[in-house]
Amino acid sequence: MSEFWSRKIQIRNIPPHLQWEVLDGLLAQYGTVENVEQVNTDTETAVVNVTYATKEEAKVAVEKLTGQQFDDCSFKVSYIMDMDAAPPVEAPRARRGGRSSRDHGASQPGPSGGSGAPRPRQHDFPLRMLVPTQFVGAIIGKEGLTIKNVTKQTQSKVDIHRKENACAAEKPITIHSTPEGCSSACRMILDIMQKEASETKTTEDIPLKILAHNSLVGRLIGKEGRNLKKIEEETGTKITISSLQDLTIYNPERTITVKGSFEACCKAEVEIMKKLREAYENDIAAISQQANLIPGLNLSALGIFSSGLPVLPPAAGSRGAVPPVAPAGYNPFLSHSSHLSGLYGVPSASAIPHQHSAPEQEVVYLFIPTQAVGALIGRKGQHIKQLAHFAGASIKIAPAESPDVTERMVIITGTPEAQFKAQGRIFGKLKEENFFSAKEEVKLETHIKVPSSAAGRVIGKGGKTVNELQNLTSAEVIVPRDQTPDENDEVFVKISGHFFASQTAQRKIREIIQQVKQQEQKHQQSAAVSPHHSK
Repeated sequence: MSEFWSRKIQIRNIPPHLQWEVLDGLLAQYGTVENVEQVNTDTETAVVNVTYATKEEAKVAVEKLTGQQFDDCSFKVSYIMDMDAAPPVEAPRARRGGRSSRDHGASQPGPSGGSGAPRPRQHDFPLRMLVPTQFVGAIIGKEGLTIKNVTKQTQSKVDIHRKENACAAEKPITIHSTPEGCSSACRMILDIMQKEASETKTTEDIPLKILAHNSLVGRLIGKEGRNLKKIEEETGTKITISSLQDLTIYNPERTITVKGSFEACCKAEVEIMKKLREAYENDIAAISQQANLIPGLNLSALGIFSSGLPVLPPAAGSRGAVPPVAPAGYNPFLSHSSHLSGLYGVPSASAIPHQHSAPEQEVVYLFIPTQAVGALIGRKGQHIKQLAHFAGASIKIAPAESPDVTERMVIITGTPEAQFKAQGRIFGKLKEENFFSAKEEVKLETHIKVPSSAAGRVIGKGGKTVNELQNLTSAEVIVPRDQTPDENDEVFVKISGHFFASQTAQRKIREIIQQVKQQEQKHQQSAAVSPHHSK
């Protein structure tokens, strides 16, 4: 058989605790990584599919990575078929939620004859629980009757992933239903565990454990921990969240542990899931809005919320085991296709259409906490180099004006797409490294320059435009008064807000600048073709 070349390769036998940042640096040595898919397998080691920008880069990666050793695991690398050009195929219903023949769960046919409950009107956002392995048998029941009763009474689909990670002390359970159905199923499962613990004379308390993708947890906690404290006070529970340090290639979820009485835990579950769903729905709304701002930009290709390698969150299968990326599918837990793609996902960047003319280069000045500079630069400058390579932008950190400054300016030069990718990764890095203590949303100040002739248009009559801009984007937009234009006749506009708010404001202001430029060009052309008056 002749040698098969493709831009896509598969790497097997990866140690599950290997940090993404380590793997990111390794893969980036051989070219531009466009896409990464973690494959759902029965093996204890991880498997990923990697798409490089070119076949030549993939070939080098295969040659260099084959046989590389990490913790007694020797990488096995091979080419796989590049299906980017193939028409999208809708994921089969049987694989919905990442469920496959390897998932050993139980589900009850719903009224429609399909598996599980009728799909709720809102986006499917399942409840993920973590239960002690010793109680899995009781939850399933003899011949599966107990779990069938749960699914029937709550009109839900319940997947129990009991054969994943055979020696694990805890197993994940995924519940698909309406918010009310999820809560009812959770209550019944907790009750089953309580009764089993009583019968087996288990003395230890059985807390409620909820799994949530890391990208949603910060908003559950709230600024200075206020959201979490409020839930604790209202429900009479004690809530803790697993450390960021526990996140690995096999575990991008964090564990929310709730301790208290049975009723208190059930009340806390309702409030916790409400916050997680709100964060999820807000992300979907932000993606929908952002998708129209940069023509041709595929948000799902960017993987902006990871300082390491972009990675899909876990599917509803084993904890951390992620199915291949659907043609487009945004959901931290599902693999079925959807028009909302990839705030947490990484479909191929090759979906971004090539533009006939090079997009205009933009310069953005982003301000980050001084103490975050080292993390952004990385060891021997590796992180900022990888970031610039990934985004296709120039990224420079301006010198500190004095030793005691609290913020440093990051100068980013690149196309709109490059700006989106670079800024998004920086926001994500600060969030992951907890420079905002992970208890508040990351909000940064950004400056962009606009022609002095366009500044008035940004403000609008009586401040109307800037006020509308702030209402639309949720960002704070300030055009400082009495600015002296620089040598290029430009002034600064200041933008403060979370990532999507800042990006939306930047795009809208760029649109205004472009409109002003086009009007000026038309005026100049009109003046050029008008008859010259003789002296």
